[in-house]
Amino acid sequence: MAAPHFADAVAKYDAARIALFGVPYDHTCSFRGGSRFAPRAIREASYNFETYMMDHQRDLLDVPVADLGDTPAYGPTVDMVAGVTQRASDIVRAGKIPIVIGGEHSLAPAVVRGFAKDIGVLGIDAHLDFRDSYLNDSWSHACSARRIADHVGVEHVVYLGVRSYSREEREDLERLGLTYVSVYDIHDRGMTAGAERALKAVSRDKIYLTIDMDGVDPAYAPAVGNPEPFGLSPFQVKELIGTLGPHLVGMDLNEVSPAWDFGQTALLGARLIREAIMAIGEARA
Repeated sequence: MAAPHFADAVAKYDAARIALFGVPYDHTCSFRGGSRFAPRAIREASYNFETYMMDHQRDLLDVPVADLGDTPAYGPTVDMVAGVTQRASDIVRAGKIPIVIGGEHSLAPAVVRGFAKDIGVLGIDAHLDFRDSYLNDSWSHACSARRIADHVGVEHVVYLGVRSYSREEREDLERLGLTYVSVYDIHDRGMTAGAERALKAVSRDKIYLTIDMDGVDPAYAPAVGNPEPFGLSPFQVKELIGTLGPHLVGMDLNEVSPAWDFGQTALLGARLIREAIMAIGEARA
């Protein structure tokens, strides 16, 4: 049975401002599997919400969104990267904003490669994801920031909410000059300050946002591939999305593994995607 479309994504592609698609892929999973089932789970969860968003005093139906369905079930990561990059590139060339539902974080650099190199990339993530290769795969979910940096430049990538990295990643971030905003800085100074620091560091007006749901504390989002305590609150992520609205040219949300909870992580993922849709709509109203 075909997965349902994302709730309220009822526009035809030609008329849409935002084009949404899913990537049911988790071949480089290193702990908890199942994120390939997240595009369906998040779409199903999206029907929980009113079309009218009280906090914005606007209706989501006023923002034209098309749901293009899912990509094929790819095998090797190189095939996934090629296919996702092509779909993202087609959407960008059509003058639309892609929002992508994962799947694992390996999809993010594939989407970013669909853009020109003049964008900045911000990420929400518990991990730095700056390995050059992991388990013999340079496109692993653990290499997302590194592969994104290959495309846009390391100086134009900042992950926020970080609270875990390897010894090798620390050496590389210092050697190559990667900036990140730790979860501890955000808890101490607030998300507004963290976002301002990140935007200043990437020094680009057009921003792509990649959200690994393990950046959120597992008390709120337990069903993720690699959970890490001491994370961000959902409201802090909402705040970041609102701040980035005028700058957003694309987004993905990844690493929800639906089997590991009772649906609350997929619900949060759906709500954050709706938040991004509204932030984009408000900025371009």
